This record gives sequence, C-alpha cells and structure tokens, in this order.
Amino acid sequence: MRGKEWILVERGRPLNTVTFESPSHNATILSGLNVLRSKGYLLDITLIAQGETFQAHKVVLASCSDYFRAMFTDAMKEARQSEICLNGVSAAGMRLLLEYAYTSRLALNLANVQDVLSAASHIQLVAVVEACSNYLQSQLDLDNCVDIATISETYSLKQLRTIVYRYMCSHLVEFSRSAEFSRLHPQQLEHLLACDFPVDCPEIEVLEITLRWLECAPLDSHSKLMWINRLVRKIQFSEVSWWELDTVTESREPWLAPNVFAEAVRQSRHNFSSPTSPIHLSPPSPLVNSRGMTLAIVKVGGFGLGGITNEITYMQPSTGKWRHLTSIPHVEQCNFGTAVLHNDLYVVGGCFNQSLQENIHPFGFRYSPRRDSWSTMAPMQRERCRFSLNVVSDSLYAVGGVSEGDGPVAECERYDPSTDSWERVCPLPGPSTQHAAATLDNYLYVSGGLDRDVVLNTVKRYDWEQDRWDIMPALLTPRADHSMLSLQGQLYVCGGWLEDEMTGSRVLVDSIDRYDPNDDRWTRVATVPTPRYHSGIVAYNNKIYFIGGYHSDAMFDTAAAVTECYDLGTGAWTSEEKYPQDIWEHTCVTLLERRQRPLFNVTLLINCNQQKGVVRATVLVEVEFSSSWDVQHHLDCCSL
Repeated sequence: MRGKEWILVERGRPLNTVTFESPSHNATILSGLNVLRSKGYLLDITLIAQGETFQAHKVVLASCSDYFRAMFTDAMKEARQSEICLNGVSAAGMRLLLEYAYTSRLALNLANVQDVLSAASHIQLVAVVEACSNYLQSQLDLDNCVDIATISETYSLKQLRTIVYRYMCSHLVEFSRSAEFSRLHPQQLEHLLACDFPVDCPEIEVLEITLRWLECAPLDSHSKLMWINRLVRKIQFSEVSWWELDTVTESREPWLAPNVFAEAVRQSRHNFSSPTSPIHLSPPSPLVNSRGMTLAIVKVGGFGLGGITNEITYMQPSTGKWRHLTSIPHVEQCNFGTAVLHNDLYVVGGCFNQSLQENIHPFGFRYSPRRDSWSTMAPMQRERCRFSLNVVSDSLYAVGGVSEGDGPVAECERYDPSTDSWERVCPLPGPSTQHAAATLDNYLYVSGGLDRDVVLNTVKRYDWEQDRWDIMPALLTPRADHSMLSLQGQLYVCGGWLEDEMTGSRVLVDSIDRYDPNDDRWTRVATVPTPRYHSGIVAYNNKIYFIGGYHSDAMFDTAAAVTECYDLGTGAWTSEEKYPQDIWEHTCVTLLERRQRPLFNVTLLINCNQQKGVVRATVLVEVEFSSSWDVQHHLDCCSL
C-alpha cells in the first residue's frame, strides 16, 4: 500500500509546505548547553587562567570567539589538547566570559571591567570588548578619565580614546586643577594638546596649564628639556597676544631660561612682523578659543515643503555638505531674531501658530557649539517678531518689529549677557518691521523695512554710547525682508522686495548695494542672477551666499533653492551645491562649529524578498554618519 503522501501527490493536490520557526529555540539551545556545562556533561576542553581551571565545550567557545575557532579548527597543536593555558588572562575575567558565552548575560562594574576587557581582547570576543568600551564611556568623569584613557590606549579602543580626550579638553580648566591631571603621561598630554578638540579656556591658559604640568612632572633635566620642546610646539600661538606671552615667560624665567622653551617662543615671534600687536593672523575670534573649531554657514529654522521647522543645519563651504546641528527648543516658530555673540547662537522672540492664531512671544534661547547644548535667557521686555537682533559692543539689541496687538513698533531694548537682563534704549525715529540691520564701526545701522503698508528706504544709525539715532543717506531702492551685511569696513544690502507704484504688487529687488562710510553714500555693485523672496543671505570668507528662497508669491516657485555666491574680490557669481530641501524664510549666520563631531555607526539591513519573479538578496551595509539627521536623510533616500 502506497503512503498517504504519495496518494496526495497522485491526486494533484499541493504539498502545502509550512515553515515552522520557534522564537524560543535559540534560548533553548543556549540554556541546554549551560545545563550540560553545570552538570559536567560532554565537556571536552579545560581552560587554565591564573592556575584556576574552567571546563567548557569546544563548540561553544569556537562559535563565539575567533581566537578559539582558529585554535580548534586549524592545524594547531592546541586542537588536539584537552587543556589550554591562557597566559595573561585573569581567572575573574575568564569566569565572567564563560558565563556570557553560555547565557549571553554579563554584569559589568568598575571592579571587574578591566579583567573582562583584558580577557575579551585576548580571546577576541568583539561584542564584549564593545560592551566594555560603552560601559567605560558611561562612567567617564574627572576622577577616572586618565585611567580610562590609558585603558583605551592599551586595548586600542579608538572610539573610546577619542571620547575621553574630547572630555578632557572640554573640562580642561577643572581637569588641570585636579590630582588626576598630574598623572598624565607626557605622551598623553602631547596628544591632548594635538588632538584639536574644543577647550574651555583661552590658549594662553592652555600654555600655562602645560607649563604647570612640566614644573611638577617627575622628569630628569634631559627629559624635561625634550618634553618642553615637544609640548610647546603644540600650543597655538596665533591665539596668544604678545603681552600675555611675555607675562607667562617672565614669571617662569628662572627655570625656563636654560631650556628650549624661550627659543621656541622666539622662533614663533619671527613669523610675525609687529612686536606690539597680537599674534593673530586674522581678526581676533569672538570665541574664547578656536581650538577644534572651524567656521561654518548655519541655517536657522525656516519653511519647507513639510511646513515650518525648528531645525538648524550647518555647512562648511569647503565640503558643500549640509549636516544637522541642532533644533530650536521651542514649538515650531518663525520670524525670530538671530544673532551670534562670543560664538553663542541666540534665537530670540518670534511667533507660532496656535488654534489658527499667530502668537508672538518674548522668549529667547542660547546655543553653545562648544558644549552642543541650549540654555534659556531672560525674556525681552516686549514680545516681538519680524524685528532685528544684532550685536553691538558685547550686547544684543532688539530693534522694532511687530508686537502683539500693536502692529509695527519703534521700541528697542538691549540685552546684557553678563547680567542676563534686558533694558529699554532709545526707540527708533518711527515704527519699523521686516527691516535689516548690521553693525559697522561700533554703530548699529537699520535699513528699509515696513511702516504699516509702506516700504521704507530710510537708513538709521544708532550710537550706543550716546543712546541716540541719526538719519543716514537713504537706500537707492526701498526694501523690505532684505539683509544687510558688514564686510571690509562697508555695508552691503541684498535681496528684499518693494511695491510697484502702478500695480501695488510686490517686486523683487535684484541689486546688491554698498555703503561706504568714508564717502557717506550708496552705490550699486552687482545684480543678483536669481532674485528670490526670503532667501538666507550670509557673508563668508569675503563672499556673499544666497541660500534658498522662492521666485514669486503667485507661483510659490521654490526652484530657486539653489545657492548662489558673489565674490567681492572678483565680482564673479558662482552656483554652489543646492540645499538638500526647498527652504525659505530662514536666517543664516556664520558660526565656529566643532571641527570633529561625534560619529554615528549605523548598520543598515536591507531585507528583500522574491517579488514578481525577481529574487532580491539580503544585504548588510555598515555606514558612518556625523549626525542622526544624516542617518534619517540617508534612510529617506533609500526608501525611494
């Protein structure tokens, strides 16, 4: 009699194959192997660490460790032995690793992590090495950073080492005052000075910290001479003024005189022509110290096809790539004031929609690129949007704008960051909103804007010492929603719109006009190839960038999201890399941003099935990104 299966096939019925997969099977296998180990069944290898023996199964060890896999499967003598002596592996570390191999669980703490890391590195348990690295990173503080740095260097944990030295640099002042600082090896201090991470003090203090370490270092005279020479070469003297340098060297003359430090300093001085001016090769940075920082163009907020956004992105023109930086810590808003003071980004005021109503608010936020963090600041005395926010003499000035229920206002106020407070100052000669402003020769200039429905061509100059406004030569063309830039001792107005006298419709202004305070007049210097509404306009390296915007209100044409650049030196226009998305009504500033931002390591698993007769494979891709925004942008592209 034929079997039932043959009869089913004979009758032409399908087999109806079903694949069964037990979700608990892996855990069952692992649990079963651990039971065999605990009862001493089928054990075929004995490991010896510090004289202590551990029995195990070769197949388990080989399945999770490349070290054991090679040992037991290749033509090595250990493959035929029943006992393996693991030199350099502690018994405590081996015990914990065996527990992990049979249970997938590992309890790490500060008392055992080094034993586990040493053993895992020896037998090449990559997952455990990474777990130890992550654990040490989570425990990092000023009391253990030197030990963790040494561990990272001992076991070649590059990512952990980078994190530790970045942490030391960001807390350099406090770290240098701790007992741990003196425990640094000379090569570790040299790496700290050379790694180019942001620090929390001026460069002259970095030099003083280095000299204090050298004074206390337990080095013989020959070694001290060598390390003074090596360490001083890591100081960025372009950040140090002459009088600061003289003060530091004179106070240490007795022990510095006979060594190479003085010669190294003298050699650095020969690179500069003036013996009385600071060593800066470029205008002094508003930042405490530019170590680890690089100048970038930053786009703040704005609108896109998905609506309003609080996202802030940055781009270094040398790369042309836009990356996520941070987001404004507020509900989605627009028409706020933006300014940069001492390399902190201020976002103040603005408006947001709630129940189809425009709400104007007075609150402000400050972003520190060095700390990559936001903090709040005192609110303005008056809520306002569509106003200007600029820096004059280490203070912020909020000028005009629209206030809740009052329309355009003339009121102005000053923010003192040292006291976190606002105070009223002399108001504008008349109400103004959607104007532009810039600082030149320690005066604040305000141009154009709207007074109710009238587009202005007026220019006012604020004298903060006298607390008064002066009327200056008018713009060549009335402008609203434009930008004013201060470059090379002159002012430039760009973009904006005016009203056609005949039709009353908006007309884009396509010129760049320049004001020279020496001549006290405006002149036209260039024509914008692609005029746009609400473009982000910013100056960078003697060039003016136009980023985003749209062509017309009627068409709402955002095809002008290209970036165009005007070179003041050559008078030439170039087209740059487009912003990744259509954007408008954003602001742009320049900001010293961290040169090396933390990297995100992401594994993308692309799992494709058989569809419509096409067989698609499963692909594992490892990708490195500099921000979570880059990750999401890449995934969005992949999903297309």
